[in-house]
Amino acid sequence: MAMQESGEMYLETIYVLSLKPGSVRSVDVAEHLGYSKPSVSRAVGLLKRDGLLVMDEMGYLKLTEAGEEKAKRIYERHTVLSMLLMKLGVDEKTATEDACRIEHYISDRSFEAVKEHMRKYGGQQA
Repeated sequence: MAMQESGEMYLETIYVLSLKPGSVRSVDVAEHLGYSKPSVSRAVGLLKRDGLLVMDEMGYLKLTEAGEEKAKRIYERHTVLSMLLMKLGVDEKTATEDACRIEHYISDRSFEAVKEHMRKYGGQQA
């Protein structure tokens, strides 16, 4: 079943925050995204229900293997698309904002073509 864009945003955010030192809590996600704590709490509940996330007794969030796999795929799309847009001359802020929108809708086939193009011509080591 396809995940909604908002669920993908939460997964990607939790993944990105988990790359930094320290543990990730719902409040960290809320601050990073600029969302309310109740919105994040609801999303965390849905991600837990879907087996993509676990929360320990201290309230720390950790992606499951399936959640991390999905989050890494979303993050890869974001970084590759951002890089492509910047190489085309788009400023970094606009490129990252646009990549954030595109990453949720681009087909696997088109994304693989973008990655291949970047490997051949864009200096991307994807």
